[in-house]
Amino acid sequence: MTPDTFATQSLGPRDQLEAWREWYETVFDVIPQHPTGDELPAEIYLWTLGGLAVSRTSAPSVHILRSKGHLRRDPVDHWVISYCARGAHFAKTAGAELEVPARVPYLWSLGQEFLHERTHVDRVQFLMTRDAFRDIAPLLDAACGSALDTPLGHLLGDYMIALERRLPAVTEADFPRITNAVGAMVAAAVAPSAERVAVAKQQIDLGRKERVRQAVRRHLRTPTLRPKTLSRLVGMSRSNLYRLFEDTGGVARYIQRERLLDAQAVLSNPATTQSISAIAEDLCFADASSFSRVFKREFGYSPVTCGRLQELGWRSVRRQEPARCRQERISASSSAGSSVRRI
Repeated sequence: MTPDTFATQSLGPRDQLEAWREWYETVFDVIPQHPTGDELPAEIYLWTLGGLAVSRTSAPSVHILRSKGHLRRDPVDHWVISYCARGAHFAKTAGAELEVPARVPYLWSLGQEFLHERTHVDRVQFLMTRDAFRDIAPLLDAACGSALDTPLGHLLGDYMIALERRLPAVTEADFPRITNAVGAMVAAAVAPSAERVAVAKQQIDLGRKERVRQAVRRHLRTPTLRPKTLSRLVGMSRSNLYRLFEDTGGVARYIQRERLLDAQAVLSNPATTQSISAIAEDLCFADASSFSRVFKREFGYSPVTCGRLQELGWRSVRRQEPARCRQERISASSSAGSSVRRI
């Protein structure tokens, strides 16, 4: 699935702010937080899945204002859940004020006036239409304007990141299933109960796996990264970790595979100048020989086929198909046409 995209970086500095304002003009006003001229490097990727939209935005500090005039011109009233992996914002809605830190989901509505003051953000959002999520409408309305700073709220944030990473592989046939899954996860986070948590078990596990993935990626080159230390890093029991990764051979197997995938990406890069011994040491393998054995067992070919053989000092071998690096490519498409898709 290819997102709608819009970015200002390709424009001249004097045109960036105005272009970003035009993108949102019917929905709300964009006001620079600091008078630094018209330069505003920002980008948004937006996937529309029927009654659910998912966006990823990176933008500098700005104020966002939705007034009565905006409500009259564009009376869309979708619920929005914002999750900032980086950056925070201060929200004023319906007479209430709330400061939302990074990594805490925030539930709000486009059906209300608001003023959001935010720092530079790297943010994922769910935009949920009332038709698609009418079954949980009372839960969402009751919690609207609140930060979901709870264990399940944090897992919702992890789930949002995990889902956004998988969207390039989504097809239109998946839309109803994803909408139902998002509804189950949001309901469990907004109004927890034993029944709702049970219904959202798969989504909760996906959020937990995303939390583990991020911790492993941060500590990939730490020699002491093992299941026991990972358990402490993610605040999860070792038994739960084993259960989560039982279908892929266990936690230790997962850590090793992530290291091998990283090595594969490094070796597949034509600009790589590191020796295989150096790569093995960097990624915490005992030596080049043991690294080569597990690499070949994992991918079916020797690590020397990934790199520049002469520079790495290995004998020439028959070159195989290059390894497929784990890079999610997001292609640009035409800008979105409706205000529902511009947030």
